[in-house]
Amino acid sequence: MKISYLLVFVLLCSAFVVPRPPQEDRSLLLTQLKETKANLLKEVAGLSEEQLKYKPAPDRWSVIECVEHIYRTEGGLFAWEQQLVSAPADASKRSLIKLTDEQIITGVEDRSKKAKAPEEFVPAGGQTSQQIIAGFVARRDSLISYVMNSKDDLRNHVVEQSPLGPIDAYQLLLLDAAHTNRHTQQLVEVKNSAGFPK
Repeated sequence: MKISYLLVFVLLCSAFVVPRPPQEDRSLLLTQLKETKANLLKEVAGLSEEQLKYKPAPDRWSVIECVEHIYRTEGGLFAWEQQLVSAPADASKRSLIKLTDEQIITGVEDRSKKAKAPEEFVPAGGQTSQQIIAGFVARRDSLISYVMNSKDDLRNHVVEQSPLGPIDAYQLLLLDAAHTNRHTQQLVEVKNSAGFPK
């Protein structure tokens, strides 16, 4: 009799356990961060210095300049995200968000819409190609580790003003991954240009 009462009590209690909301699942973000890293590294693997630095036109970026832009932007976005999650969470701001995670990915990756990079994220040189690529890898690995291990509430920290309007910290990092793919597409265009060194 006591066992049956205990079983009923456990079942009743379990009915009130709030399941982890799907928006807290970090698997999409981790997949995006890992896949865009792998795709970028695949596209630059085996390229000579001449190929890495080739510019199709004076006003176009080279392959390594695309990588440097990705690297610089990732540092800025992660610093922004860290500043955002250091402030108190405010779930009431979630109602301001209009874009889904998927809309952020597809919107940022769409190269038919051009955007000018902020000055601090424009390639500046000063490092070797190998240093830039290694810097990207180290920074991305650090970000992946953060997403895997951090207990930060990425959904209830909302930035009201971003290039995409109000987004949460999770979406800010999704934007970073999508931005990597956007400029990987750009460097593939450079590789496919008529004058690209063979």
